[in-house]
Parts: sequence; C-alpha cells; structure tokens
Amino acid sequence: MSEAINEKIKNYSTAPFDARFPNTNQTRNCYQNYLDFHRCNKVLSAKDHDVTACEWYKRVYKSLCPIGWVDKWDEQVENGSFPGKI
Repeated sequence: MSEAINEKIKNYSTAPFDARFPNTNQTRNCYQNYLDFHRCNKVLSAKDHDVTACEWYKRVYKSLCPIGWVDKWDEQVENGSFPGKI
C-alpha cells in the first residue's frame, strides 16, 4: 500500500477533483485538506507509523490554499489558538 501512495505523491501535479467540493469555490476544500493533514500526522505519529501518507493532504492544501492563510494557520497551530479541531 505504501508503494501506491508514494507513486501517487510522486506523480502529483495539482489537486484532483473532490466530489465533496463540486463548486468552483475551493475554500472549504483547502481548509479540509489542511485539517486532514494535521489529523493524519497526529494519528500516525501517536501510533509510531510512517507519516509519508499524510504528504498527499499537504500537497493538496499547498496547491489550493493561499500562502498567507497557511502561514497564519501554522502560527495559530503553534500557539494553540487554531480554531479547527485537529
């Protein structure tokens, strides 16, 4: 399974279509992938598993989200003031 994930990450070019977010506005898609990345890291790190599978979410949110939002959210996560549930 790890090889399939690594292959997808290697061939990644841009965020694929996500049926949960069919509209043109991709703000919620950006935010959800940011949350999914941090949740994935948290869960896999707690179980001492390899977190490379989480890189998919990171690549998706990095391609969808404005850099300013990501910087602000990263700062809020570090300070413990991020409004989302990670």
